[in-house]
Amino acid sequence: MVQNEKKLDRRKKLRFPIQRELRYKVLEGETVVAHGVGLTQDISSSGASFHPAEPVRTGALVELSISWPVALGDDTPVRLVILGKVIRSNGKWAACSIGQYEFRTQSRVRQLPPSPQPGPSLVRWAEACRKGAARAMANA
Repeated sequence: MVQNEKKLDRRKKLRFPIQRELRYKVLEGETVVAHGVGLTQDISSSGASFHPAEPVRTGALVELSISWPVALGDDTPVRLVILGKVIRSNGKWAACSIGQYEFRTQSRVRQLPPSPQPGPSLVRWAEACRKGAARAMANA
């Protein structure tokens, strides 16, 4: 029975079930068109699935900022920041690829949420995706 279950799951990477709080931004061009909070469902080395507060469009570029379960030095909170593209979405959950990721420390004092502006790394990554798509279309 276990072998049959493995055959049904065609994912190339092992997914780890992890439920953590996340904040997300949806980018079109250089503009944040949506943002919100949600909860992760699982993560692998190539993608993440999550439950956003509002539906996220398939094909959208996203930045996920996920609270990491382990602190740096036992007292500095850490976040995993993922830049990716939504590859599946059904309104209640979404799955995105991981184009880039990094771990960032966060302040220990609770601050107001930042305004939904795209970070410089998100803008650079989105521009690289657009250039790659333009090159692919030109070569087709």
